[in-house]
Amino acid sequence: MNKQTTLQLLDFILQSIMIIKKRVDGIKCGDDFLKNDENLTKMEAILMRLQASGEALKNLDKRDRDFLLHVADASYWSELIRLRDLVSHHYTDIQADIVFDICTEELDELEEKILQLKELL
Repeated sequence: MNKQTTLQLLDFILQSIMIIKKRVDGIKCGDDFLKNDENLTKMEAILMRLQASGEALKNLDKRDRDFLLHVADASYWSELIRLRDLVSHHYTDIQADIVFDICTEELDELEEKILQLKELL
């Protein structure tokens, strides 16, 4: 495993989390994303960051199958990678409430796990 590339992927995910948190600021529920073009654009930008983060995780997993398992089980990472697939291949099936829930309930845990992975390097 190339440590520098791994670090770049982890830093990209952390940067994406920070950007998503900024973009969701002011959104109080999933329906808020659908109220106007500006909020819809925010949701679409968030989805792009989630998709790219899932791709980064997929690449980390391919590079070293056990690396991610140091901080969470395979099912945790699989759900995040599947989210990438959902955004990529089933975009029209995505619900605003799910995007909101991911932003408000899942990002802190992901950030913590990514920071733990960085400490392992």
